[in-house]
Amino acid sequence: MSLDAKLARLRALLAELPSALVAFSGGVDSTFLLRVAHEVLGSRCLALTTVSAATPEVDVDELAIDGYAANSTNRCFFCKDNLFTVAAAEAGRRGLAVVLDGVNVDDLADHRPGLRAAAEHGVRHLLVEAGFSKDEIRAGSRALGLSTWDRPASPCLSSRFPYGTRITAERLAQVAAAERFLRAQGLRELRVRHHEHTARLEVPVADMPRLLVPGVREAVVQELKRLGFAYVALDLQGFRSGSLNETLAALETRRAGG
Repeated sequence: MSLDAKLARLRALLAELPSALVAFSGGVDSTFLLRVAHEVLGSRCLALTTVSAATPEVDVDELAIDGYAANSTNRCFFCKDNLFTVAAAEAGRRGLAVVLDGVNVDDLADHRPGLRAAAEHGVRHLLVEAGFSKDEIRAGSRALGLSTWDRPASPCLSSRFPYGTRITAERLAQVAAAERFLRAQGLRELRVRHHEHTARLEVPVADMPRLLVPGVREAVVQELKRLGFAYVALDLQGFRSGSLNETLAALETRRAGG
């Protein structure tokens, strides 16, 4: 199905709804969905953005949920369950018929415990129903003139911690500050993975030389040590979204006693 056909399908699905609340993160996917939803539904569509230490506007505190802060492999379930509880309540208060999110078909192949929470709360994934991949959402966003079309993916900061590492507000702030500093050095796509005393830096392979420029390397090391890391390591595999999920198979094997 062509991009135009998928966009027509999305508009048709939205037109069937009396009204909707869009769980809006400000990323590529939810921005695209909100743009089309507003076009179709107008004032019958509202966006809800929650604010927390992990997602730097209804305030939420995922860190108060022990299942989330403990950072088990299903951490995202607790986050999304909390988010969709808030979203459903807000939708009900405002008389909106359904809650929508920005999940796309590529997300279905990843480790996404939050999808179970969405199902339990009756959240609909219209981008999936219309068949949109991430690349098609970017192409559609560009066609609609959205400045977010080429924005790097920016999952919540809790994704920077290996499963089992407890998540705290202080550690989240540490990662956020480290990533801000690296972006100020001209890096666009990056992750700072928090391994207790070690910051493991992931950047695209083509950007690695930038970190080794005289003056830049020293500044990065100095700043990340100032933030509390004892060691600063560059991951030679390069940037890859969801790299901490690479340990899931080993974790499941240990849990099963294998």
